[in-house]
Amino acid sequence: MEINRNVRASVARSTQNSFLKSVLIFTILISFTVLLVGGYWIFKEMAPRPKEVRSESGEVLLTKESIIGGQSVFQKYGLMDYGTVLGHGSYMGPDYTAQALKVYTEGMQDYKANELYHKPFKQLSSDEQQIVRQKVMKEMKKNRYNPATDVLVLTDAQVYGLEQVRDYYKNVFTNGDGWGLKKGLIQESHMPKDGRAWVASGDQTTQIADFFFWTAWLSSTLRNGDTITYTNNWPYYEDAGNTMSFSAIWWSGASATILVLFVAIILFIQHRYQLSMQEAYKDGQFPIIDLRKQPLTASQVKTGKYFAVVSVLFFVQSMFGALLAHYYVEPDSFFGIKWIHDILPFNIAKGYHLQLAIFWIATSWLGMGIFIAPLVGGYEPKKQGLLVDVLFWALVVLVGGSMLGEWLGVNGYLGNNWFLLGNQGWEYIELGRIWQIVLVVGMLIWLFIVYRGIKSGLKRESDKGGLIHLLFYSAIAVPFFYVFAFFINPDTNFTMADFWRWWIIHLWVEGIFEVFAVVVIGFLLVQMKLVTKKSTVRALYFQFIILLGSGVIGIGHHYYYNGSAEVWIGLGAVFSALEVIPLTLLVLEAYEQYKMMRDGGVDFPYKATFWFLISTAIWNLVGAGVLGFLINLPAVSYFEHGQFLTPAHGHGAMMGVYGMFGIAVLLYSLRNIVKPEAWNDKWLKFACWMLNIGLAGMIVVTLLPIGIMQLKEAFLHGYWASRSPEFLKQDIVQNLLTLRSVPDTIFLVGVITLMVFSVKALFHLRKPTHQEEQALPVPDLAKEVE
Repeated sequence: MEINRNVRASVARSTQNSFLKSVLIFTILISFTVLLVGGYWIFKEMAPRPKEVRSESGEVLLTKESIIGGQSVFQKYGLMDYGTVLGHGSYMGPDYTAQALKVYTEGMQDYKANELYHKPFKQLSSDEQQIVRQKVMKEMKKNRYNPATDVLVLTDAQVYGLEQVRDYYKNVFTNGDGWGLKKGLIQESHMPKDGRAWVASGDQTTQIADFFFWTAWLSSTLRNGDTITYTNNWPYYEDAGNTMSFSAIWWSGASATILVLFVAIILFIQHRYQLSMQEAYKDGQFPIIDLRKQPLTASQVKTGKYFAVVSVLFFVQSMFGALLAHYYVEPDSFFGIKWIHDILPFNIAKGYHLQLAIFWIATSWLGMGIFIAPLVGGYEPKKQGLLVDVLFWALVVLVGGSMLGEWLGVNGYLGNNWFLLGNQGWEYIELGRIWQIVLVVGMLIWLFIVYRGIKSGLKRESDKGGLIHLLFYSAIAVPFFYVFAFFINPDTNFTMADFWRWWIIHLWVEGIFEVFAVVVIGFLLVQMKLVTKKSTVRALYFQFIILLGSGVIGIGHHYYYNGSAEVWIGLGAVFSALEVIPLTLLVLEAYEQYKMMRDGGVDFPYKATFWFLISTAIWNLVGAGVLGFLINLPAVSYFEHGQFLTPAHGHGAMMGVYGMFGIAVLLYSLRNIVKPEAWNDKWLKFACWMLNIGLAGMIVVTLLPIGIMQLKEAFLHGYWASRSPEFLKQDIVQNLLTLRSVPDTIFLVGVITLMVFSVKALFHLRKPTHQEEQALPVPDLAKEVE
């Protein structure tokens, strides 16, 4: 009877796993089909870049080449790491779309006021001003673009508005913007034509002004045959007739309603079918782990230098973050030291801050992948250690070379090679094209190292959807999904480029790496004998379904107002709301893991790893889930898009989730290669508290309150006002920004503690116990761990 029950239970589990696999494959196919069809829709519906823009008399005012050239100037000087266009970029400077729209609108108002009443707009009575406003709005909204001739015609008032925009930005880029932009950033020289489509001849300040004017035009002009603008009526500015659309209101309510419904459904399914890593160690006997008897290979020991470099890059990246926070208080120097700002202005420091975050987090995860490969495969392939060294130095060249190239490119020293060797100018994708190629090659080398290590494990595992295969599939996805960065060129329409950019930021960083992280956590729990493989695989499939089912289409919340089709407001709102659910379930899993760790007693060697895994889970819910849900509601995003609530979510998600997980896997790997007597959990517990308290302080003390004030400012006075230097210069805002130095310092203490610990660990590494091609006495994960 007992045997029959076991057989029936085994058959039921197998059937359940097969069903979950089918659902997962179906989910992936549907999700990416929707995403790609939506991308094609964006391509068809995005705002045109006219071959020529003419006046009513037929004079050519600007051309498509000028718009493309202006976009290239914007990217070349790293201005997306200072301000934003269409709400995307950094937050020190203005949103250039909203700013240009204001200048453009006020220019048209003055023209109409002089035409009707022979005096400036501000000198008119309130009734006269209202008449002028209505005429200007009506004139702005009408779409005079002719698709047949590819020509846009501007009225005389619009021509005057264009002239005002050009004059405004000529002054800004000559004399500075009175905040954080250096004087004379863009040279008055002409950009020579060299045969490439993205390099246009002409004055660079005029080109960038024309590009900003184009974004203002598309944000205020109705789509052909529609009642909303190309940006779905964003940015909010009543004088231009831009107010929130019905779809933004409706889908905000609908997304919250659907979220409540799906929470109930998914929790029922999870508990009904026990889809969690719940089958723990047998008979309550916690496994005894003796690190001195753990097998160790040469390639595993060599990962020590990866993790030391990770901690140093983390420190440097955090120091750039502190410098950026200081610039909000003192925008043109560092405690009166001007040369620091001259060498590292905000846009360069911001680019470094973002790139180094990706570098140190990715390197930590790559190092962990190298470490666990022999554990999975059960042996050390020949020349594996040599490949690990080659990859390490390739990463060193990538980090050093790309940072130097970015600095040279933004400062104009690379000329028209800025895109290839310097800074591409896209936030989070600052790497020049050559450095992107080096990065992909490095990831392919890493994939080859991992494959060599786990190859025998793959052969032993008969189930092609088993734990080892899941680990391999997620590893393949890491380099594969970065390939979409190569779809972006300087002459790509901004809206289409942003579509692909978010494939890297959201799908690669937030999606694929998250899937990889979930698999790794499951593997580590099985490896440490804390859970069984069968419960882990079942739980992983369930988590993948809801992670990818919500996260892939959920990328659409980035497309609300960047010139994409209105359909993305609905898709993005609903599916990004659902992303909260898998993050919540991961917290519940983390709590179960915490109880395992607690039950392990004083002899459990991976306490530090678990502290950071718990931190990851909490920030997954709070930083990525709760703060993300807040700003992803279309009705909130319409007023908030690109304000301080965005970095509140960004810091909580990037550092809180990916950073904390990077530290967790770093400590797991180090714990196995460092001599047990040289380990000190007290240092790491202190570092964990400092990092969590500091990160929470940054968000609660500064980013959230300023973000809420910005939201109110945009609602009351228009979006442009919330992004102006005048808002940031207010005493209350400056006091909150100054107060941020307290949590920043606490955070840096945690970073320094971790760095010192990791670097010191290099001097206390264990010696390899197993040589190449020698079998390791590790559990065969191709079999059930009972």
